[in-house]
Amino acid sequence: MVALVALVVIGGATRVMQAGLACPDWPLCYGSLLPGGQLNLQVFLEWFHRLDAFVVGVALLVLAAASWQARSRLPAWLPSASLGALLLVAVQGGLGALTVTRLLAAPLVTAHLATALTLVVLLSGVHQALVVSIPGPIPSAEDRFAVVPRWWLPLLVLCGVLVLSQCLLGGSLASTWAAERCLTAGEGCELLWRHRLLARPAAIAVLLLLPASWALPPAQRWQRWACLASALMVLGQVLLGITTLRLGLAVPAVTIAHQTVAALLVALLGANLGRTLASPFRPAPAVPSHG
Repeated sequence: MVALVALVVIGGATRVMQAGLACPDWPLCYGSLLPGGQLNLQVFLEWFHRLDAFVVGVALLVLAAASWQARSRLPAWLPSASLGALLLVAVQGGLGALTVTRLLAAPLVTAHLATALTLVVLLSGVHQALVVSIPGPIPSAEDRFAVVPRWWLPLLVLCGVLVLSQCLLGGSLASTWAAERCLTAGEGCELLWRHRLLARPAAIAVLLLLPASWALPPAQRWQRWACLASALMVLGQVLLGITTLRLGLAVPAVTIAHQTVAALLVALLGANLGRTLASPFRPAPAVPSHG
Protein backbone atom coordinates (compact mmCIF):
# COMPACT_ATOMS: atom_id res chain seq x y z
CA MET A 1 0.00 0.00 0.00
CA VAL A 2 2.86 2.36 0.84
CA ALA A 3 4.54 1.63 -2.49
CA LEU A 4 1.26 2.24 -4.31
CA VAL A 5 0.61 5.64 -2.72
CA ALA A 6 4.27 6.50 -3.36
CA LEU A 7 3.74 5.51 -6.99
CA VAL A 8 0.92 8.06 -7.37
CA VAL A 9 2.94 10.77 -5.60
CA ILE A 10 6.10 10.13 -7.64
CA GLY A 11 4.00 10.15 -10.80
CA GLY A 12 2.71 13.59 -9.84
CA ALA A 13 6.23 14.77 -9.04
CA THR A 14 7.38 13.50 -12.44
CA ARG A 15 4.73 15.64 -14.12
CA VAL A 16 5.49 18.72 -12.00
CA MET A 17 9.21 18.43 -12.77
CA GLN A 18 8.42 17.90 -16.48
CA ALA A 19 10.16 14.53 -16.37
CA GLY A 20 7.49 12.42 -18.07
CA LEU A 21 9.69 11.91 -21.14
CA ALA A 22 13.02 11.97 -19.31
CA CYS A 23 13.39 8.31 -20.32
CA PRO A 24 12.56 8.35 -24.04
CA ASP A 25 12.12 4.58 -24.35
CA TRP A 26 10.07 1.97 -22.47
CA PRO A 27 10.37 -0.25 -20.42
CA LEU A 28 14.11 0.47 -20.24
CA CYS A 29 15.58 3.92 -19.80
CA TYR A 30 18.12 4.89 -22.45
CA GLY A 31 18.31 1.22 -23.30
CA SER A 32 19.42 0.05 -19.84
CA LEU A 33 18.02 -0.92 -16.47
CA LEU A 34 20.03 1.80 -14.74
CA PRO A 35 20.77 4.86 -16.90
CA GLY A 36 23.87 5.89 -15.00
CA GLY A 37 25.39 7.98 -17.78
CA GLN A 38 22.25 10.13 -18.25
CA LEU A 39 21.17 10.25 -14.62
CA ASN A 40 19.87 13.59 -13.36
CA LEU A 41 16.86 14.58 -11.22
CA GLN A 42 14.35 14.26 -14.06
CA VAL A 43 15.69 10.93 -15.31
CA PHE A 44 15.83 9.63 -11.74
CA LEU A 45 12.19 10.54 -11.10
CA GLU A 46 10.95 8.79 -14.24
CA TRP A 47 13.22 5.78 -13.67
CA PHE A 48 12.22 5.45 -10.01
CA HIS A 49 8.54 5.78 -10.95
CA ARG A 50 8.92 2.76 -13.23
CA LEU A 51 10.87 0.85 -10.58
CA ASP A 52 8.14 1.46 -7.99
CA ALA A 53 5.51 0.34 -10.53
CA PHE A 54 7.47 -2.87 -11.06
CA VAL A 55 7.62 -3.50 -7.30
CA VAL A 56 3.85 -2.92 -6.97
CA GLY A 57 3.18 -5.27 -9.91
CA VAL A 58 5.32 -8.08 -8.45
CA ALA A 59 3.73 -7.65 -5.01
CA LEU A 60 0.22 -7.89 -6.48
CA LEU A 61 1.21 -10.95 -8.52
CA VAL A 62 2.42 -12.66 -5.34
CA LEU A 63 -0.74 -11.58 -3.49
CA ALA A 64 -3.00 -12.99 -6.21
CA ALA A 65 -1.12 -16.30 -6.34
CA ALA A 66 -1.03 -16.68 -2.56
CA SER A 67 -4.70 -15.79 -2.09
CA TRP A 68 -5.81 -18.36 -4.66
CA GLN A 69 -3.57 -21.04 -3.21
CA ALA A 70 -4.92 -20.44 0.31
CA ARG A 71 -8.47 -19.49 -0.71
CA SER A 72 -10.06 -22.15 1.49
CA ARG A 73 -8.70 -20.40 4.59
CA LEU A 74 -9.33 -16.82 3.48
CA PRO A 75 -12.45 -14.67 3.03
CA ALA A 76 -14.28 -15.76 -0.14
CA TRP A 77 -13.94 -12.32 -1.76
CA LEU A 78 -10.17 -11.99 -1.38
CA PRO A 79 -8.99 -14.07 -4.38
CA SER A 80 -11.31 -12.18 -6.75
CA ALA A 81 -10.23 -8.83 -5.29
CA SER A 82 -6.58 -9.82 -5.69
CA LEU A 83 -7.12 -10.77 -9.32
CA GLY A 84 -8.94 -7.50 -9.90
CA ALA A 85 -5.99 -5.57 -8.44
CA LEU A 86 -3.59 -7.54 -10.64
CA LEU A 87 -5.66 -6.73 -13.71
CA LEU A 88 -5.71 -3.04 -12.79
CA VAL A 89 -1.94 -2.91 -12.36
CA ALA A 90 -1.51 -4.59 -15.75
CA VAL A 91 -3.75 -1.93 -17.32
CA GLN A 92 -1.78 0.70 -15.43
CA GLY A 93 1.47 -0.61 -16.86
CA GLY A 94 0.05 -0.57 -20.37
CA LEU A 95 -1.18 3.00 -19.96
CA GLY A 96 2.22 3.97 -18.59
CA ALA A 97 3.89 2.60 -21.70
CA LEU A 98 1.44 4.44 -23.96
CA THR A 99 1.99 7.76 -22.18
CA VAL A 100 5.65 7.53 -23.17
CA THR A 101 5.22 6.20 -26.70
CA ARG A 102 2.38 8.67 -27.40
CA LEU A 103 4.37 11.59 -25.95
CA LEU A 104 2.20 12.25 -22.87
CA ALA A 105 -1.13 12.51 -24.68
CA ALA A 106 -3.50 14.17 -22.18
CA PRO A 107 -6.31 11.52 -22.25
CA LEU A 108 -3.77 8.75 -21.62
CA VAL A 109 -2.17 10.61 -18.71
CA THR A 110 -5.59 11.17 -17.12
CA ALA A 111 -6.57 7.52 -17.65
CA HIS A 112 -3.23 6.51 -16.10
CA LEU A 113 -4.08 8.54 -13.00
CA ALA A 114 -7.67 7.24 -12.85
CA THR A 115 -6.44 3.62 -12.88
CA ALA A 116 -3.88 4.35 -10.17
CA LEU A 117 -6.45 5.97 -7.88
CA THR A 118 -8.90 3.12 -8.44
CA LEU A 119 -6.15 0.73 -7.41
CA VAL A 120 -5.49 2.81 -4.28
CA VAL A 121 -9.16 2.63 -3.30
CA LEU A 122 -9.34 -1.11 -3.94
CA LEU A 123 -6.21 -2.10 -2.02
CA SER A 124 -6.88 0.28 0.86
CA GLY A 125 -10.39 -1.10 1.19
CA VAL A 126 -9.18 -4.71 0.94
CA HIS A 127 -6.61 -4.11 3.67
CA GLN A 128 -9.15 -2.72 6.12
CA ALA A 129 -11.71 -5.39 5.23
CA LEU A 130 -9.09 -8.01 6.10
CA VAL A 131 -8.38 -6.27 9.42
CA VAL A 132 -12.08 -6.46 10.27
CA SER A 133 -12.20 -10.12 9.20
CA ILE A 134 -9.46 -11.17 11.64
CA PRO A 135 -11.07 -12.79 14.70
CA GLY A 136 -10.74 -10.60 17.76
CA PRO A 137 -12.20 -10.44 21.26
CA ILE A 138 -15.79 -11.58 21.57
CA PRO A 139 -17.92 -8.45 21.11
CA SER A 140 -20.43 -7.41 23.70
CA ALA A 141 -24.12 -8.03 23.11
CA GLU A 142 -24.56 -4.31 22.41
CA ASP A 143 -21.85 -4.33 19.72
CA ARG A 144 -22.98 -7.66 18.29
CA PHE A 145 -26.42 -6.34 17.46
CA ALA A 146 -25.47 -2.75 16.60
CA VAL A 147 -26.70 -1.44 13.29
CA VAL A 148 -24.74 0.78 10.91
CA PRO A 149 -27.14 3.46 9.60
CA ARG A 150 -28.33 2.75 6.08
CA TRP A 151 -27.32 6.21 4.89
CA TRP A 152 -23.68 5.78 5.94
CA LEU A 153 -22.56 3.71 2.93
CA PRO A 154 -24.18 6.04 0.31
CA LEU A 155 -22.60 9.03 2.06
CA LEU A 156 -19.17 7.38 1.91
CA VAL A 157 -19.63 6.50 -1.75
CA LEU A 158 -20.70 10.07 -2.53
CA CYS A 159 -17.58 11.43 -0.84
CA GLY A 160 -15.42 8.98 -2.74
CA VAL A 161 -16.97 9.88 -6.11
CA LEU A 162 -16.61 13.62 -5.48
CA VAL A 163 -13.00 13.34 -4.31
CA LEU A 164 -12.02 11.04 -7.17
CA SER A 165 -13.69 13.37 -9.67
CA GLN A 166 -11.78 16.29 -8.17
CA CYS A 167 -8.52 14.34 -8.45
CA LEU A 168 -9.20 13.52 -12.10
CA LEU A 169 -9.97 17.16 -12.84
CA GLY A 170 -6.66 18.01 -11.22
CA GLY A 171 -5.00 15.36 -13.37
CA SER A 172 -6.56 16.86 -16.48
CA LEU A 173 -5.26 20.28 -15.41
CA ALA A 174 -1.79 18.80 -15.07
CA SER A 175 -1.80 16.80 -18.31
CA THR A 176 -2.99 19.74 -20.41
CA TRP A 177 -1.01 22.39 -18.49
CA ALA A 178 -4.29 24.29 -18.29
CA ALA A 179 -3.54 25.93 -14.93
CA GLU A 180 -0.20 27.26 -16.15
CA ARG A 181 -1.74 28.53 -19.39
CA CYS A 182 -4.59 30.18 -17.48
CA LEU A 183 -2.28 31.97 -15.04
CA THR A 184 0.21 33.13 -17.67
CA ALA A 185 -1.88 33.71 -20.80
CA GLY A 186 -5.51 33.60 -19.67
CA GLU A 187 -6.16 30.46 -21.76
CA GLY A 188 -7.79 27.21 -20.71
CA CYS A 189 -9.26 28.73 -17.56
CA GLU A 190 -12.53 26.79 -17.80
CA LEU A 191 -10.92 23.57 -16.57
CA LEU A 192 -9.32 25.38 -13.65
CA TRP A 193 -12.66 26.99 -12.84
CA ARG A 194 -14.34 23.55 -12.79
CA HIS A 195 -11.63 22.19 -10.51
CA ARG A 196 -12.14 25.03 -8.05
CA LEU A 197 -15.94 24.75 -8.28
CA LEU A 198 -16.02 21.00 -7.55
CA ALA A 199 -13.65 21.49 -4.61
CA ARG A 200 -16.50 23.01 -2.59
CA PRO A 201 -19.02 20.12 -2.63
CA ALA A 202 -16.18 17.60 -2.30
CA ALA A 203 -14.81 19.36 0.78
CA ILE A 204 -18.27 19.84 2.32
CA ALA A 205 -19.16 16.16 1.81
CA VAL A 206 -15.95 14.95 3.48
CA LEU A 207 -16.32 17.42 6.35
CA LEU A 208 -19.89 16.19 6.94
CA LEU A 209 -18.52 12.69 7.50
CA LEU A 210 -17.10 13.78 10.86
CA PRO A 211 -20.36 14.74 12.63
CA ALA A 212 -22.19 11.93 10.79
CA SER A 213 -19.72 9.36 12.13
CA TRP A 214 -21.06 9.86 15.67
CA ALA A 215 -24.18 7.98 14.58
CA LEU A 216 -22.06 4.84 14.09
CA PRO A 217 -22.00 2.11 16.73
CA PRO A 218 -19.33 2.52 19.45
CA ALA A 219 -17.31 -0.37 18.02
CA GLN A 220 -16.80 1.64 14.82
CA ARG A 221 -14.58 4.19 16.56
CA TRP A 222 -11.78 3.56 14.02
CA GLN A 223 -14.00 5.06 11.36
CA ARG A 224 -14.62 8.11 13.52
CA TRP A 225 -10.89 8.70 13.74
CA ALA A 226 -10.63 8.15 9.98
CA CYS A 227 -13.31 10.78 9.42
CA LEU A 228 -11.42 13.22 11.64
CA ALA A 229 -8.22 12.58 9.67
CA SER A 230 -10.14 13.01 6.39
CA ALA A 231 -11.53 16.36 7.56
CA LEU A 232 -8.06 17.59 8.52
CA MET A 233 -6.69 16.46 5.16
CA VAL A 234 -9.43 18.34 3.32
CA LEU A 235 -8.67 21.54 5.22
CA GLY A 236 -4.98 21.12 4.49
CA GLN A 237 -5.75 20.36 0.85
CA VAL A 238 -7.78 23.55 0.47
CA LEU A 239 -4.94 25.61 1.94
CA LEU A 240 -2.38 23.90 -0.31
CA GLY A 241 -4.57 24.49 -3.36
CA ILE A 242 -4.93 28.20 -2.60
CA THR A 243 -1.20 28.48 -1.91
CA THR A 244 -0.33 26.68 -5.12
CA LEU A 245 -2.34 29.13 -7.21
CA ARG A 246 -1.08 32.19 -5.35
CA LEU A 247 2.48 31.04 -5.97
CA GLY A 248 1.64 30.63 -9.65
CA LEU A 249 2.59 26.92 -9.53
CA ALA A 250 6.19 28.12 -9.29
CA VAL A 251 7.09 26.08 -6.17
CA PRO A 252 7.13 22.36 -7.07
CA ALA A 253 7.22 21.25 -3.41
CA VAL A 254 3.84 22.88 -2.69
CA THR A 255 2.25 21.38 -5.81
CA ILE A 256 3.62 17.92 -4.97
CA ALA A 257 2.32 18.26 -1.38
CA HIS A 258 -1.11 19.09 -2.83
CA GLN A 259 -1.02 15.89 -4.88
CA THR A 260 0.28 13.84 -1.95
CA VAL A 261 -2.55 14.86 0.37
CA ALA A 262 -5.05 14.05 -2.40
CA ALA A 263 -3.63 10.53 -2.75
CA LEU A 264 -3.69 9.98 1.03
CA LEU A 265 -7.28 11.23 1.22
CA VAL A 266 -8.35 8.79 -1.50
CA ALA A 267 -6.60 5.96 0.39
CA LEU A 268 -8.29 6.91 3.66
CA LEU A 269 -11.75 7.07 2.10
CA GLY A 270 -11.11 3.69 0.48
CA ALA A 271 -10.11 2.27 3.87
CA ASN A 272 -13.28 3.64 5.46
CA LEU A 273 -15.34 2.13 2.68
CA GLY A 274 -13.64 -1.26 3.12
CA ARG A 275 -14.35 -1.21 6.85
CA THR A 276 -18.00 -0.39 6.21
CA LEU A 277 -18.51 -3.10 3.61
CA ALA A 278 -16.86 -5.69 5.88
CA SER A 279 -18.75 -4.59 8.97
CA PRO A 280 -19.82 -7.61 11.02
CA PHE A 281 -22.80 -5.79 12.47
CA ARG A 282 -26.27 -6.97 11.56
CA PRO A 283 -29.74 -5.84 12.67
CA ALA A 284 -30.78 -7.27 16.00
CA PRO A 285 -32.98 -10.35 15.67
CA ALA A 286 -36.67 -9.91 16.28
CA VAL A 287 -37.78 -10.77 19.78
CA PRO A 288 -40.65 -13.29 19.74
CA SER A 289 -43.81 -12.06 21.37
CA HIS A 290 -45.34 -13.96 24.24
CA GLY A 291 -49.03 -13.75 24.42
